[in-house]
Amino acid sequence: MIQIYDTTLRDGTQREGISLSVDDKLRIARRLDDLGVSFIEGGWPGSNPKDAEFFERARAMTWRRALVAAFGSTCRVGGGPEDDANIKALLDSGAPVCTVVGKTWTLHVTDVLRTTLEDNLRIIEKSLAHLKSKGRRVIYDAEHFFDGYRADPAYALETLKAAARGGAETLVLCDTNGGSMPWQIAEIVRAVRAAVSTPLGVHTHNDSETAVANSLAAVMEGAIQIQGTINGYGERCGNANLCSIIPSLELKLGKRCLPDGHLQTLTEVAHFVAEVANLAPDEHLAYVGKSAFAHKGGIHVAAMRRTAASYQHIVPELVGNHQRVVVSELSGRGNLLSKAEEFGLAAGDVGGVLNEIKALEAKGFSFEAAEASVALMMKRAEPAYRPPFELVDFLVNVEHRTGRGIFSEAMVKVRVAGELLHTAAEGDGPVDALDHALRKALTPRFPEVNELHLVDYKVRILDGSNGTGATTRVLVDSQRGTRRWSTVGASTNIIEASWRALVDAVEYGLTVAQEPERPQPGREP
Repeated sequence: MIQIYDTTLRDGTQREGISLSVDDKLRIARRLDDLGVSFIEGGWPGSNPKDAEFFERARAMTWRRALVAAFGSTCRVGGGPEDDANIKALLDSGAPVCTVVGKTWTLHVTDVLRTTLEDNLRIIEKSLAHLKSKGRRVIYDAEHFFDGYRADPAYALETLKAAARGGAETLVLCDTNGGSMPWQIAEIVRAVRAAVSTPLGVHTHNDSETAVANSLAAVMEGAIQIQGTINGYGERCGNANLCSIIPSLELKLGKRCLPDGHLQTLTEVAHFVAEVANLAPDEHLAYVGKSAFAHKGGIHVAAMRRTAASYQHIVPELVGNHQRVVVSELSGRGNLLSKAEEFGLAAGDVGGVLNEIKALEAKGFSFEAAEASVALMMKRAEPAYRPPFELVDFLVNVEHRTGRGIFSEAMVKVRVAGELLHTAAEGDGPVDALDHALRKALTPRFPEVNELHLVDYKVRILDGSNGTGATTRVLVDSQRGTRRWSTVGASTNIIEASWRALVDAVEYGLTVAQEPERPQPGREP
């Protein structure tokens, strides 16, 4: 069993742009405990009041699987742990596990700590021994270990032996600068394992984009603990990403690290942590990203319709993710057939719809994030389909009047069941005015229009070199109850682009979104 030591709440929060409240940290810690990690590093209680409060509140909570760890450094140079403020804060935290970082690299001992090599060994051993004597489990983080080992292997090993004498249960080898390569990690871990008997762990940073590979290399050489963060959050380029490491351990190396069945919650945990951290989830992360099992190329999709293993390295549901098919100008018939199945639509004229998509994408449309527009195109290709309304004309005015300022007014003509309806409405802007006018026309026949809500509106200029004549793409996100969908429009006129996306959004809401929601491929209903 490989121990997963999560340091999202400490090392992860050192990422630029992340700031978690105590409540945030406790929510994440609870979710990590549910996931089944072995250790949750809550922070550095001696560094700030927020972390001290976290440990105070964590003491009153029941942890089902994880042990809460407090992080700190060795005692001061020239002093002892008995009266050291940092060591006292570790003890006062009440955490059952204390993780202590110490210097391994001679450069840091002489130039950063400005002490002797002998005194550094003393403070490592004494600090850990003092915590151990107070009933704490102790983990030792050997900072800059791999750089230190390359500079002076004998001294680097002496620091580990000092930590072992102090009572460390695990010696964690840290690639703090993130510059090591997997083969270097493997070689050094192998050498250390032959020299010390205490179990080894690894803590890697991602400055060379090798943190995950380095962590797995260490495990292959006998390390029993991996330290990392959810989504790879961390200082500079981040820490080792546990969302890649955990499934790689379990599915590729056959090494257990979570309780049975808990791997399937990994994608949900990754998105939860991103949400609490107020960061957009990285859709292209391995295993847990939205695009991790998304297929766009027509040849790929055609093959996967015969066997999913042809273009997927694992079954997505094993990590709580699911397979997706993306529609674009690169699509083949298989992409649309898969979409028809997903939306529960008749296949219809797949070739004609595919040609229309390719032609529209050449004009600036993009259907990858606008699946509702794709569904409507397929719906409209059904011989028996009759749209709930048809656009005849629209007019938009934007005015400035003294005493009132800027306002917009829109007029729309739509045909509903053969009847021509002509309505006008004002709005905060031209798109808002069009939305109000269209709803005003449709509500008497379709009162459910009032349940449709525009929740996001995105504009992108595609060819800025054309100045005010540039093609504009508009993406509209709409919602009805718990269902949410996206539609797209594109034109050199932003009002026309917005109108097309808006009309698609409403038509989808009155047709496809009226039907019972179908489970996504690979997901339980």
